[in-house]
Amino acid sequence: MNIDKLKEISKELRKDIIEMIYNSGSGHPGGSLSAIDIITYLYFEKMNIDPKNPKMDNRDRFVLSKGHAAPALYAALAKKGYIKKDELNNLRKIGSILQGHPDSKKCPGVDISTGSLGQGFSNAGGLALANKIDNKSGNIYVLLGDGEIQEGIVWEVAMSSVQFNLDNLVAIIDKNGIQLDGRTSEIMNVDPLKERWQSFGWNVIECNGHDFEDIEMAFSDSKKVENKPTMIIANTVKGKGISFMEDNVEWHGVAPSLKQKNNAILELSK
Repeated sequence: MNIDKLKEISKELRKDIIEMIYNSGSGHPGGSLSAIDIITYLYFEKMNIDPKNPKMDNRDRFVLSKGHAAPALYAALAKKGYIKKDELNNLRKIGSILQGHPDSKKCPGVDISTGSLGQGFSNAGGLALANKIDNKSGNIYVLLGDGEIQEGIVWEVAMSSVQFNLDNLVAIIDKNGIQLDGRTSEIMNVDPLKERWQSFGWNVIECNGHDFEDIEMAFSDSKKVENKPTMIIANTVKGKGISFMEDNVEWHGVAPSLKQKNNAILELSK
């Protein structure tokens, strides 16, 4: 693993996130920035995928269950070669392949349309079960928000994934502590996360979601336990990489002004 290369890519993708949300005039910068290091690791280090053969039979699949963080996924898809870089300028525009939430019928590289919180996790569980039944080798990776796991459907999937021994399912919680209306601890406390998922029978690993060495270790450890799905709790910072956005509730779903956009790009260029 080339950590310096991954850091360089994640910084580039952060710039793309800010630019596309500014251009669209709407979007979700905070949760996109907190998730981008995990997404960078998956797309540029971990997953068995091929942009030239996007429907490869035994490929790994990624499901962005927290679909509002679509700018992070789109930035990675453009960098990886699934879509043209120029498409990022069309985020949320009428007729664009880059909708406010990922659309599998419009955007190459998107396997599952997401947006309604919790349903992407359910879809990921179904994909993992289908791969088991069909004896396919591909793993299913799914990224959830910590506010998202307040949804009841999440805990149905938590039970069924253990029931069906889905050890080809690796879920990641982007634990940045903030959701739309405030902090998760104040709205509907999701802690203690590790103990809760362990009680459902999952293999649970914690990591620093912005440290590539720690991320690598977590994903390596996910394969050490057989017959259990794995939950990686990635401790992150909302708006990571841009000082005035970091750990700030106000940046959940607000586009930056021109001045704020320029200041953010300047910070990321240092």
